[in-house]
Amino acid sequence: MKITLMNREALIKLRGEKARSDVAFDLKITPQMLGAIERGDRTPSLYLAKRIADYYGTTIDEIFFKHKGHKMCL
Repeated sequence: MKITLMNREALIKLRGEKARSDVAFDLKITPQMLGAIERGDRTPSLYLAKRIADYYGTTIDEIFFKHKGHKMCL
């Protein structure tokens, strides 16, 4: 069983209609890496998580740690 704290749905929703390749280019990562992060297969470094949050105008917490109803969140 795979356990992840990343809010995958929030990350994909933030990308919206933008092409994965365009967002990846702006973040200076490969589209494959962005896809792996969105799927929850990879966890970004703190540095990359901050760049992603800044890109979408939100916080690391909102993207990667907020889970409604998740027992680890208060």
